[in-house]
Amino acid sequence: MPRRIPWFGPVLAVLIWELLGRSLTDAFVLAAPSAILGYLFENAGLMTRALIETLKNAAAGFMIGNLAAVALAIIATVWPRSDAMVRGLALVVFCLPLVATGPILRVVFGPGDGPQIVLAALAVYYTTLIPLLVGLRALPSGWLDLVRSYGRGRLAALIHVRAMAALPYFVAGLQIAAPAAFLGAMVGEFTGAERGMGVLTIRAMRGMNVEMTWALAVVATAVAVLGYAAIGWIARKTLRDEPPVILAPPSVGRRGNAWMTLIGVTVALLVIWWGGLQILNVSPFFAKGPAEVFDALFLAPDAGVVRATLMEALGETAVFLLPGYAAGIGVGALLAMLLVVMPSLAGTAMPLAIALRSVPIITTAPLVVLFTGRGAVGTIVLVAIMVFFPTFVACLHGLRQAPGRVIDVMRSYAASPFDVLTRVRVPAMLPAFFAAARMNVPASVLAVTVVEWLATGNGIGSLMALSASQSDYDMLWSSVVLVAVLSSLGYAGVGWLERRVLATYAPEQLT
Repeated sequence: MPRRIPWFGPVLAVLIWELLGRSLTDAFVLAAPSAILGYLFENAGLMTRALIETLKNAAAGFMIGNLAAVALAIIATVWPRSDAMVRGLALVVFCLPLVATGPILRVVFGPGDGPQIVLAALAVYYTTLIPLLVGLRALPSGWLDLVRSYGRGRLAALIHVRAMAALPYFVAGLQIAAPAAFLGAMVGEFTGAERGMGVLTIRAMRGMNVEMTWALAVVATAVAVLGYAAIGWIARKTLRDEPPVILAPPSVGRRGNAWMTLIGVTVALLVIWWGGLQILNVSPFFAKGPAEVFDALFLAPDAGVVRATLMEALGETAVFLLPGYAAGIGVGALLAMLLVVMPSLAGTAMPLAIALRSVPIITTAPLVVLFTGRGAVGTIVLVAIMVFFPTFVACLHGLRQAPGRVIDVMRSYAASPFDVLTRVRVPAMLPAFFAAARMNVPASVLAVTVVEWLATGNGIGSLMALSASQSDYDMLWSSVVLVAVLSSLGYAGVGWLERRVLATYAPEQLT
């Protein structure tokens, strides 16, 4: 059997990149690795200062966001009646488009690092919360029965049983969160910061500086890859136990009425929205409360024009969003299954996959548009890239959660790798797949709005950016509310599909 050379694929890719970069010098679309290294060497001081600034904000947001995710997961697990409320509030907050919340946070916080840190935290807390909630329930119910037989309560079960079972899922969430935190910090810098990678990205885009754009993309990718690898290394050193065999669904307490939950979440959001504006004492010119948004959408003389403008923009966005979302989750799941069946490909595919997604979309968008133009292909590709990596990582972890004893039994009966994949690994993967699919609903919205903001000039993303620049805050807040509501509906639709698929193909995984 030939010896595997894991570095062959990346080295070949760099060589091809170098040849393409040199051949396309006059096209101003691609910088060769040698030119990028030259730029980084000549501007090492500038890039280092910007990187330190963005890293500082991203790290603060990463810590805050993940601590919030852990706290919310503990509340939802120890007190199951709060689960629907926690998920609903967390979802709506996560669905707020960064393109619009960035300018609003800049108004609230003013100059400084506040918007960058908040956006980084908002970008990561949900991607950790959902896998963590799945992991906290992915355990045999017998383990919980054993804890209860010793007279211990939910808190003891959480600490001694659920937390241990949830660690692999928690790690998957952290790995997805690492590049997301960097993206959130850069988006925050777009809104008026004085320093950082986002500020340099704006400068590179406006100056059509291809070498600088690619240098920023390479540095951002390196940071994200290192973060991903570091978390994975820690996980490999600490997670040594085999996954449990789940024979019966765990008890998660009584589920509440869906309509009552929806009403409760809506009321809580309105109270938080209104109360937050009162506490922050933001000028009514910038800050629009629930009453002002309702007035702008339904009561004002120009409400019909506002609704028509929003619908037209949403229609333009949906044309790119849905194909990109479907392509991203499909490719991510298929690549994860391919690497499990053919692990020899991991040495080549994994570094390229990590690098592809680790480039923050802030820097990816201009590059892809340079190659594909401002049409549908570039937007769909960017949405797919944004969706692909969380799906890939989550599915890979899910496939590895297949119980080794069951796989051993199948192999003892000479089952083929395909049979093991379809009958054992895929059912074990389904909860992680649907968790990623749910997470990717707002992530795909983020991707398409960022692309529309930075490159295409169409759709709801461009409308929000234009509204912010023209101080049309009625339109901006209305856009935010509409996008958040539609993202929440998309999330609920995926959840509805999840429960029906799991009930048929993996009822033991149904939580």
